[in-house]
Amino acid sequence: METSRPVIVKRIPERLDKKHARKFLSEVRPFLAADRPQVVFDLSQVKHLDAAGVDMLLDCMSEAMRRDGDLKLAALSAHAAVVLELTRTDRLFEIYENSTDAVRSFSSFLPNMLRQFYPGARGLHHAPAHFPAHPAVVHHEPAAKGDDERAA
Repeated sequence: METSRPVIVKRIPERLDKKHARKFLSEVRPFLAADRPQVVFDLSQVKHLDAAGVDMLLDCMSEAMRRDGDLKLAALSAHAAVVLELTRTDRLFEIYENSTDAVRSFSSFLPNMLRQFYPGARGLHHAPAHFPAHPAVVHHEPAAKGDDERAA
């Protein structure tokens, strides 16, 4: 029985400077070390992002890609969006309005790839049976008080 690879969703802390980036990297490194990691970073809480934080994001993406995986960003705070745009790193990442859309993008990747090899494939129901339809989602973050699902 095939099981799908999980999509890991990690919330970036409010501050992503040199000190906090190092700590965060030590927390996510095990997820990035997996075979073909699928990771989403939620930046909705970011209030301070500096060059060390941007470098950490790029390092994480490189690490995921080295293992044939991917890292996507979601729910950018206004500050994070401005910093990524000013540093021109925003165009290096796939960025989504929210974590849900970012997670869904991993499962939609498969049919697009299959079209190269199976021209008649239009959706997952045409994919070979051993491909999972939906990846598992694993959120690795403490629940904050009053932290309900954000409205899209």
